[in-house]
Amino acid sequence: MAIEVLHGKTDTTLEQVGVALERYQSEHPAARISMYRQNSASVRVRIVDPVFVGMSRPDRSDYVWKYLETLPDDVQSDISTVLLLTADEIDRSFGNFEFENPIPSTL
Repeated sequence: MAIEVLHGKTDTTLEQVGVALERYQSEHPAARISMYRQNSASVRVRIVDPVFVGMSRPDRSDYVWKYLETLPDDVQSDISTVLLLTADEIDRSFGNFEFENPIPSTL
């Protein structure tokens, strides 16, 4: 499954984040990955993956950031949100609601 860019166009930073997450996607074919640029200084990433079942939030973060830490520092600094969910958590996640319905930013 391809990594989906939501809410607008892609840019160089999103492309770089996408390349880093392609390895995750290839190792986790059941994962659904999407991302978008919220504003000029903020990229949001969401991964919905069954591998997260039973995993704590910090463990999920550690698990995914090993893929993102290969990015240059300036690209990493643009990543403001990494939302890591199981399919069962999607409907009750406030973070997911904001991801799906972002508040427009003026930056």
